[in-house]
Amino acid sequence: LGFRISDELDFARRVEDKSILEGLGDTRGYFTRYGGDHHALVLFPKRVRDALGGGNRRFAEGVTVNQITWQLGSLSEVINATNWLRERGTEMQRSGRDMPGSNWHTYMYDPDGHTNELYYGIEQVGWEGFSKPLPMHDRRFAETPSLPQISEFQEVQQAMQAGVDFHTGYRYVDPLPATFDVDGILLPRPFKIVRIGPVGTFVQDLDAATAFYRDTLGFAVTEETVYQGQRCVFLRANTEHHSVALYPIALRETLGFSSHSTTASFGVQLANYRQLRDAVQFLRDNGVRVVQHTDPALHPGMDYVAHAFDPDGHAIQIYYYMEQVGWDGRPRPAAQRRVIDVNNWPDRVEPLSDTYEGEPYLGPWG
Repeated sequence: LGFRISDELDFARRVEDKSILEGLGDTRGYFTRYGGDHHALVLFPKRVRDALGGGNRRFAEGVTVNQITWQLGSLSEVINATNWLRERGTEMQRSGRDMPGSNWHTYMYDPDGHTNELYYGIEQVGWEGFSKPLPMHDRRFAETPSLPQISEFQEVQQAMQAGVDFHTGYRYVDPLPATFDVDGILLPRPFKIVRIGPVGTFVQDLDAATAFYRDTLGFAVTEETVYQGQRCVFLRANTEHHSVALYPIALRETLGFSSHSTTASFGVQLANYRQLRDAVQFLRDNGVRVVQHTDPALHPGMDYVAHAFDPDGHAIQIYYYMEQVGWDGRPRPAAQRRVIDVNNWPDRVEPLSDTYEGEPYLGPWG
């Protein structure tokens, strides 16, 4: 998919008796990114984590996602949210600041046991491609911090004065040769991820899950659909049609998704329709199972969508377009949406009125 590793975290360092980890495979977690944010997708070794125990974490049956993460606009919002959620009786997990990544955060559970994270201030990886070196991990917080805190610039100044070598941080080099012309830039794959989300989950109680994301986390319900007699709910955080998709658990078997996970999908947006078509072919050429025949009722506000399945059976939802909701808060009427023939994707499509709206693409692709 083209995510770059920004840091590694070896869980074997957390235990003295290494024998309990024998036969469990790689003990490292991998932080990965597609842009300047330190990480957008993190992969942890589940068997290793299970062997070490959950600590202050609990994972409900079928929850294979470590957390679903949402960005806030300031550190004070994170702290205020923490206090407000506790006052509401929301089941909290922990608050503070983790390393690597440097983001200040608070964690809580949704009704199905999925951990949600609210955060501010994630580390930015710059043009040299190095993440923060280990000595700069000293400002980790294991509890809710007091306010105000020093700025990121001051942290860097302190590290410089202490003689920290910034070039000792992690730097990843893609092993694939950059041979594909992707809209004028040579890249190792014929596409570039420009955004992540939405996230889709299978839930036991659709009304309870909707109430949590709407009333507790503040998402707005954009649309509801019915697929094979089952109601599905789509909620948004900003102008995108949806950031969260909630599906009843009964649909998991109907759709043929992995029975071991309540994760329905993890979305990655590509820059345009041509890259979407090229990505489908590239992934299939590399042995990835890709499904294109999906009913639009499962992803309203998006037109052409493919699902690529990772080695653990999680569905990666690949798309290029997300409908934007304007000032009146209403999605585009279904009758005015593009008619999709899921069995026959055209060579090219005409842009819609909001095809190139939404979040801007910042920084170089490679």
